[in-house]
Amino acid sequence: MSKNLNPQCKQCRRAGEKLFLKGERCNTAKCAIVKRNYPPGFHGPKGKPRLSDYGTQLYEKQKTKRMYCLLEKQFRLTFEKAKKQKGDSGKNLIKMLETRLDNTIFRLGLAASRSQARQLVNHGHFLVNDIKVNIPSYIVKAGDIIKVRDSSKRSKYFKEASGKVQKTETPSWLDFTKKDLAAKVLHVPTDEDIMMNVNTQIIVEYYSR
Repeated sequence: MSKNLNPQCKQCRRAGEKLFLKGERCNTAKCAIVKRNYPPGFHGPKGKPRLSDYGTQLYEKQKTKRMYCLLEKQFRLTFEKAKKQKGDSGKNLIKMLETRLDNTIFRLGLAASRSQARQLVNHGHFLVNDIKVNIPSYIVKAGDIIKVRDSSKRSKYFKEASGKVQKTETPSWLDFTKKDLAAKVLHVPTDEDIMMNVNTQIIVEYYSR
């Protein structure tokens, strides 16, 4: 499985905002955006350079791709699938990214970051409708039941996670029984459910060049 090995804090600094790639560290004073809120590199302290229209489109696409921990090919294929669906391609793209199994696990608070959620899914810790799913890009649908496997619940990680999820706010499109570590997908997330600083129209323009 290929993955982005670039330093995570530098990715946030390049984006100019928190992408929450390092879990709990992103909410502390050690966060790179708090300590050095400027682009990495020798010219970074001079501030963000002025971008052309193409540069703005590329910047938004790269930011969103890094936020969801995807490589270029994965992100492009997701966009192509979103474009084939009815409705706004940009909104379809974000809904597909949000309903990925790894992102859903992250939203439930069972992982500190999307990269950690992806690893947990790869290791086969979750069931979807009582079937083990170890594919992070699996798209969950309305009515799906997501559970932590019984054997995994006995592990040290999920025993500790059980206490942390009690403090996590569950998205409105998910019904999470925190005691049992089981969740039901109520519906596909709407625009109101996805409160993110992502300009999907610019991403559509980038791929429509």
